[in-house]
Amino acid sequence: MKVRFTGGRVRARIDDLELAALTRGESLETRVEWPGGGWTLTLDPHGDTLSGSAGDLRVGLRARLPDLLDPAQEGVTLNGPPRVTVEKDFGPQHG
Repeated sequence: MKVRFTGGRVRARIDDLELAALTRGESLETRVEWPGGGWTLTLDPHGDTLSGSAGDLRVGLRARLPDLLDPAQEGVTLNGPPRVTVEKDFGPQHG
């Protein structure tokens, strides 16, 4: 998963294997740690809400998984705050 932050927004790009993991019910998590703190983003296929606390942001995707699985859709956006976009990034890396 690739993550980008901009003012009031988070954009996560997932590949085909990560989308398959979400479809199987597996959460995706990325974490960055530094002395005295850290940050975590979790994409949760079982949750329905967007919630954050003390460096942890959990994005519930249960209702949005059908949209992510639709080949005609590039991704989904959840209006927060923060606004979170999850986009499909299917390159030839697994071909």
